[in-house]
Amino acid sequence: MYPHERSLVKRLKGRPFALLGVNSDPKDHLKQVMKKENMTWRSWWDGGTTDGPIATRWNVSGWPTTYVLDHKGTIRYKHVREKAMDDAVDALLDQLEREQSGGKQPKN
Repeated sequence: MYPHERSLVKRLKGRPFALLGVNSDPKDHLKQVMKKENMTWRSWWDGGTTDGPIATRWNVSGWPTTYVLDHKGTIRYKHVREKAMDDAVDALLDQLEREQSGGKQPKN
């Protein structure tokens, strides 16, 4: 998923979007992956299993698990990847920009 996530971060640079990661891989492996995959977004280590505090609070039962949240922090989509993730994020950004512009269509 890292190449797609990297392209999503690049495509949405300058827009109200943040990609956040949570990982349960061993710390030494995670550090290597972050460097190799050029992960520029914030990522937290949550212990070595799905029993970590973040996974427990967010009801994660396996990795990878994806959530797309709106600007209010509400989970709007679960388990979306690649094009479905792009579509979900784009729809939420479009909705936010319409709300911010008073219902007018945003300029692209």
